[in-house]
Amino acid sequence: MSLTLLGLFFLMSFLGIPLAISLGLSVITTVIAFDLPVTIVTRLMYTSMNSFLLVAVPLFILAGSVMEKGGVADRIFNAANSYVGRWRGGLGHVNIIASFIFGGISGSSVADVGSLGPLEIKAMTEEGYSRPYSASLTMVTSTLSSIVPPSILMIVASVAAGQSVGACLAGGIGPALVLASMFMLINYIIARKNHYGIITRRSFGEIVKIFIDAVPALFSPLIILGGIFSGFVTPTEAAGLAVFYTIFISAVFYRSMPWKQLPRMIINAGVTAGTILLVAMTAAVATYIFAVDQLPAKVSMVLLGISQSPQIVMLLMAVIFVIIGMFLDITAAILLITPVLMPTALQVGVDPIHFVVFMVMSLSIGLSTPPVGVCLFATSLVSKLKIETIVRASWPFYAVIAVFLVLFALTPGISLFFVDLLQ
Repeated sequence: MSLTLLGLFFLMSFLGIPLAISLGLSVITTVIAFDLPVTIVTRLMYTSMNSFLLVAVPLFILAGSVMEKGGVADRIFNAANSYVGRWRGGLGHVNIIASFIFGGISGSSVADVGSLGPLEIKAMTEEGYSRPYSASLTMVTSTLSSIVPPSILMIVASVAAGQSVGACLAGGIGPALVLASMFMLINYIIARKNHYGIITRRSFGEIVKIFIDAVPALFSPLIILGGIFSGFVTPTEAAGLAVFYTIFISAVFYRSMPWKQLPRMIINAGVTAGTILLVAMTAAVATYIFAVDQLPAKVSMVLLGISQSPQIVMLLMAVIFVIIGMFLDITAAILLITPVLMPTALQVGVDPIHFVVFMVMSLSIGLSTPPVGVCLFATSLVSKLKIETIVRASWPFYAVIAVFLVLFALTPGISLFFVDLLQ
């Protein structure tokens, strides 16, 4: 049953049929072909959506759109530039820091590329960075939004895994900090080698002025994440708070809120969220089929036959995650993989929070790799460069991510430190 479902799904996906439709048709075909009760389809689709937590998805998407159109992203970029622009590779560091902060509000990698991308690439090119390098750095740093809380993908994964959303979001802080630091190190090395960038030093008064202007924007992630981790608000309530706060600062402080575009932003957020949640609905039925077919147990036997060491199992899973992430939509991959591989990880003693965060991080690499990387295509669009040009310039960053994944797989404390601290 599982092979039939997955075979049909991949076939229809490669034929260009939308993922939600491909998965839905594959599920229904499998249910009918193997004489499973058809009523299970509607019941599981309904119950999978009966979740207060999933309301956070469209709200965070809307918050990201408001940030993009309301001038919040520009202030974040300028604030970061005023501080680290004095170092070699300064604008590259700004790119990384701005993506980290932006991810702490929008939770979306694609929103990062679409809003900050044109500004970052233009500024870096004007300061002597090669355009392919500027585009590649913009692309790979956007993946930080997949693990920096409040990541939309992390919320979906925590719900699929039945884990605390707050704990999974906290688990993303450590990996995001480590990966951002590694990006900054390789950016410094490359910038120094190629003499990229202009070292600019601003006066203390200029830095203070820029930071005061950016304070409302920089407070956004502190308010949102502080509310979640303090227990004052739920993740869903925090998403509503993010929408209200980003609209408030765009309209009151920066006075750049495009009110005429707000209805369109709401509609686009609903459409995007609808696509994600439709995949989640159909994936719930796929999970049921996997359970009936005992796929998790079969996969567990194969992996445990290779090794029962949690470190080796996680490294094997990293390879699986990266390959799947390169060919499959990440939301669909999370919903299909979690019920299959998580039991094996738990069986060898892997912490469930570490597994969820590691899975999301590994899969998110596919956002910036061919053949279906969404951020890769978005970066090509905003930079006006060919995809192959961006990929060639991205190899140093791909290598950094590979080293990070090995380190992350072998060191659970990277993700669990902040979970234990906040608990």
